[in-house]
Parts: sequence; structure tokens; C-alpha cells
Amino acid sequence: MIRVVIVDDDPMVRTGLRLILGGEPDLDLVGEAADGKRAMAVIRDLRPDVVLMDIRMPEQDGLTTTELLLSRPSPPRILVLTTFDADDMVMRALRLGAHGFLLKDTPPPKMIEAVRAVAKGEPVLSPSVAQQVIAAATGRYEPQRPEAARELATLTEREREVAIEVAKGSSNAEIARDLSVSVATVKANVTRIFAKLGTDNRVHVANKVRDAGLL
Repeated sequence: MIRVVIVDDDPMVRTGLRLILGGEPDLDLVGEAADGKRAMAVIRDLRPDVVLMDIRMPEQDGLTTTELLLSRPSPPRILVLTTFDADDMVMRALRLGAHGFLLKDTPPPKMIEAVRAVAKGEPVLSPSVAQQVIAAATGRYEPQRPEAARELATLTEREREVAIEVAKGSSNAEIARDLSVSVATVKANVTRIFAKLGTDNRVHVANKVRDAGLL
């Protein structure tokens, strides 16, 4: 059995991962945590083989948690999951020693395969992430618009998800449906995105998302 712990601050994401992985006979979901600090204790007590690690979380982010976990004796294997494949996040996670990096929209069969592969010590990368690693190794790595990436880094993960949907041209109702939240929640996130990016224009948000290379 492969013992798995899920670390993500979004309860809906945790539920989705449980549904994807829970029916597999060789995967044992032994625990979960909603932030990095809690994850440290859960992982210490449960000693999983694989940790599915979100990046942006309250209290302690996933990159810090990954670094701390991998400094321990006999650490678990870390499979980083995130909504976006921002260049700086990818490279930082891999430099810290993460064993894999997948986007959260990875199809369920691929997600299951990834957990099994990481448990066996095999590296796993989403296709877009693999391209970034190759570019970095060949000296062609260059963020598209560092200033746009820095601005979007001020958003929470949920706000970033909404911003990406805005950039795709989705309406508030469509975003609510796709992210399984209420329209009121989407509107509140859009308002916060506007405030953080200093705009009241959805086109401006879309341009920032594209400049940061998130589409």
C-alpha cells in the first residue's frame, strides 16, 4: 500500500482528490491538512510515502513546508499540485527537491499514475512544466513578463483561478459553474483582484494573466 497525505487549504480540492484516489486498491489516504504547519505534524505522525502538496496556503506555504519536510530523515516523496505553472514556482519547487509537479486539472488517471510513479522514485512533471525544465537546462529559460508575474503573485490561489477564468473570457456565472462556487463568491474575488491589480477592467486582468504566461 502507498500511504498518501493530502495538503491543501481548499476543502473542495481535498474532497476531489479523495474521490480520485480513494477507490484505488493500492492507495491508502491516511490523512490530510489544510495548511503547512498542520501538515508538518500530520506527516510526522502518519509517516506517509507520498504527500500531495499545494503551494499557496495560509500559515505556511507549500514550498516552505516541502523544504522543511525534505530536511528530515527519511522524508516522504513530495508531489506538488497547483492551479498554475508559474515559472518561478516550478523551478523553486524542483530546486527544493520536490519529486513531481502537476497541475490540479491533470486528468484523474494521470493523477493516479503520478502518485504511483513518485512512490517508486520516478520523477513526474506536467507537460508544460517539463518544457520549462528543458528550457532552463538549455539556457533558454526566461519568464515572459516578470512584473506581471509579481503582480499576480499577490493574489490568493482562488483569486488566481478566477483571474485565469476571466482571461479566458468566462462570465461570472460560467466561472461559478466551473469552479463550483457561488456567483457571489466569484464577484467578491473579482472585486479583490481589481483592487490588488489597481484596475476595474476585466481586459486589464486578462492582459496581466497572459503576460505572466498563465494561459
